[in-house]
Order: sequence, then C-alpha cells, then structure tokens
Amino acid sequence: QVQLVESGGGLVQPGGSLRLSCAGSGRTLGSVATAWFRQAPGKEREFVAGIRYRGAAADYADSVKGRFTISRDGAKNTVYLQMNSLKPEDTALYYCATKDPPYLYGGQWHAVADEYDYWGQGTQVTVSS
Repeated sequence: QVQLVESGGGLVQPGGSLRLSCAGSGRTLGSVATAWFRQAPGKEREFVAGIRYRGAAADYADSVKGRFTISRDGAKNTVYLQMNSLKPEDTALYYCATKDPPYLYGGQWHAVADEYDYWGQGTQVTVSS
C-alpha cells in the first residue's frame, strides 16, 4: 500500500520561505515520477514541480521557476519542495503525488494531475501579511 504524507505547511509573510516534505511508504520515491501540485479555493489543481524519473532534470511551472526547488532524499524516502520568495498567489493546499511506470520520454504528462496514481492528503500554505 502506497502512502504519502505531506508536512511543513503554514502561515508565512510575503517574501518568506517554507520547506514542504512528502514522506513515502510502499514506493521508493527516488525510483518513480514524483510531483508537487497545488489547489487554491475555486481553482483547479495545478502542477508546481516534479521529477519524471531517476536521473531526470526537474520540471517547474513558470510561476515558480527560480523560487521553488524540488529534491529527493533517498535515505529518508522523502521528497521536498523548498519555496522561497513566497507570494500571496502561492497560497494553496499543496499535494505530493507519484506515478508508477512506464513513462513516456517526452511530452507534458508530468504536469497532468490525472496521470498520477497516488496522492497525499495535502498541506496548507498561506502567504499573507
């Protein structure tokens, strides 16, 4: 059984930083496609950042490039999302997700929420002064 548990959300002022964690069990997160999505009230779930497969470069949404960094710690089976220079528009419920292989080497499947097989429960990030 695959379980993903997010943590690290909270209230932060604009310009601040947070690091989200996604602890996995039932899958080796370093071996499967892993991504962060977010959903704000009244909006659709959107892709934030992801790593498609072992050795691949990370992908980022244009809105977070240069501010957010996704990384994986194999020893802890955990995926992180370091978020810097946070803006009020980053306020959302943040989810991590994984997708089992096989994977296409190309295309934009990594940014499509329906492609992913397993999801965590989410962690709330609120950016406000």
